Amino acid sequence: MTSTESAAMPDSPEPLPGARADGSPVSAPAAPSSARLTYWSVRRELWEHRWIVVVPLIVAAVVVLGFVTGLVRLPLPLPLPHSHFTTTALPHLLEAPFDLAALILMGTYAVVAVIYCVAALHGERWDRSILFWKSLPVSDLITVIAKASIPIILLPLLTFAVTVGTQLVMLLAGSVVLLAKGVHVGALWPQIPFLTMWAALLYHLLTVHALYYAPIYGWLLLVSAWARRAAFLWASLPIAAVMILEKLIFDTSVFAHMLLSRLGGGPGTVSFPPHGNMPMQAPTLANLGAFLTRPGLWIGLAVLAAFLAGAVWLRRRQGPI
Repeated sequence: MTSTESAAMPDSPEPLPGARADGSPVSAPAAPSSARLTYWSVRRELWEHRWIVVVPLIVAAVVVLGFVTGLVRLPLPLPLPHSHFTTTALPHLLEAPFDLAALILMGTYAVVAVIYCVAALHGERWDRSILFWKSLPVSDLITVIAKASIPIILLPLLTFAVTVGTQLVMLLAGSVVLLAKGVHVGALWPQIPFLTMWAALLYHLLTVHALYYAPIYGWLLLVSAWARRAAFLWASLPIAAVMILEKLIFDTSVFAHMLLSRLGGGPGTVSFPPHGNMPMQAPTLANLGAFLTRPGLWIGLAVLAAFLAGAVWLRRRQGPI
């Protein structure tokens, strides 16, 4: 071998790309699963929209404060006989406020869900953060599913937890105030069917506010992915136009009745509260079976899937505003 050939040959071969120095292949890191990406996408939504959690907590604090203030200012005769408290004062002092607290928090859930859905896909285009989120290895499908899970899965569970916590605080605070007024509250707790109340509340949240309202959330997400401005107005105008045109052309209100039935929860559900006052009716297998066999439920879920597919398609093609 000549000196020229010896100088041209390297002392040791360089490792190939994707291989270690000894020539063995380097295993590439495993790509995160779709479930993990969805989980972190939901976490990102909570991190980016902290008001989703803060607003129900503020409303719950206001409800407790109003309940305690009203109970303190209540002109209660002292000492109140135990029999009179059981038969007369209990329904007015506790049953109505507990129901009202749950209704207020459910109304808060509906408002928060609408505001979130309208801004979910429009906001990231407006502040141009979509350019950053699209640079991450998260598909548009996973992003839209994560955003849809906020009003359909997270908010009903959050509302249930906040409502239960609020009612427990109301019970403890009310007991302290009534004790300070000289009222015997030893028989108070057993008379309030908390388990029945909470079972009916959770059933109502999951069936009506989550599943039956799901196509409404899907529609709002679709408009949020399309509109350049005034997303809520664009979401409302087509609905109003359909109702007006149907009335003018056919002199019917089928679409309006369908929408009202959807907002009312449809048949097969347990209203909250069923009879306006506690004790509430817990969900039964008959109620659940009637709800799951309703065509309106499955038609609504099919419409939800179509709206979400449209939102995915639009997010893939829409850029920042």
